[in-house]
Amino acid sequence: MNAYAVIMAGGSGERFWPLSRTKKPKQLLRLTSERMMIEEAIDRIAPIIPPERILIITSRVLQQPIIDALPGLPPENVIAEPAKRNTAPCLALACSVIEARERGDALMAVLTADHFIGNVEAFRHDVTVALDHAMRNDALVTLGIPPTRPETGYGYIRMTDRAAPSQVTKVAEFREKPTIDVAMQYLRSGEYVWNSGMFFWRTHALASAMHSVLPEVGAGIQPMTEAIASNDMNALEAAFASQPDISIDYGVMERASNVFVVPASFPWDDVGSWDSLDRMQQQDAQGNVVQGACTVIDTNNSVIVNAHSDSHVVTGVGLDDMVVVVTPDATMVCPKERAQDVKLIVKTLREQGRSDVL
Repeated sequence: MNAYAVIMAGGSGERFWPLSRTKKPKQLLRLTSERMMIEEAIDRIAPIIPPERILIITSRVLQQPIIDALPGLPPENVIAEPAKRNTAPCLALACSVIEARERGDALMAVLTADHFIGNVEAFRHDVTVALDHAMRNDALVTLGIPPTRPETGYGYIRMTDRAAPSQVTKVAEFREKPTIDVAMQYLRSGEYVWNSGMFFWRTHALASAMHSVLPEVGAGIQPMTEAIASNDMNALEAAFASQPDISIDYGVMERASNVFVVPASFPWDDVGSWDSLDRMQQQDAQGNVVQGACTVIDTNNSVIVNAHSDSHVVTGVGLDDMVVVVTPDATMVCPKERAQDVKLIVKTLREQGRSDVL
């Protein structure tokens, strides 16, 4: 049975403004290495699943920029959603594309374009474990990340058993983002892992689960498959447009009874905002992450990024726990603890009609 990788890459990465822009969002940036994050995602899975079976699902506005950025990937594998929807319709579309190409069932690995994976060999091992379980069973499998801190920004998964890394176990329940006190309880218990947003199943298993617990999405899979097979783009758009805006987590994973989890054996981070660079970039003696032409004095535990030019020097004195990002047309300054709120700047600029800097 052929295996496909589906990399979701439609996000806007607003928390990384001003570096992240509408046509060059987080997944097209070099935040964790010298390669774009979407290139890293492809490199990680390519030894298991070849490029001809790696699909990128994105938005219409990002389809061509991603095609241009990935000359080694077949252009027809970069697929634009016909309308803006959530992850459940996105993966129903991916399921339809795969089943139209295979004319039947296939394995499907759902990955993201903007995660940091600290050990690619361990990642591939865990993916292989998850795919093998999905192939042999009528199962929806996810990778869970053993928590390293009481994180309040992630969803959690409670396991039925305290499984060792790389071992498959049944999911007891999904939990939403907790308070700090609840997150501490989860961490101490050893029963919880972070929800990584990576999934593994056979396309038939996903379709069956959707028909059972999310029929308003599941009912669209066969019409979309037929539309793709006959190259009827009008029928495809109509079928997709009828889909509700609902996530795969809430719509399927939290409702299905055949959900399993593999605790990951590799370091992971979702690279959600500027402060996450602390966890994956080298820091200087004062705990600063500094990129580009920058000179800072008496500055501690800060993120300073100069994406303007070497001739434009960014300086700072007496900064503590701050984020400073400079590009040719914008500068962003905020306390590190407010890094998640950078998206509010983007919202305000959009309301002001400043699309020129978005």
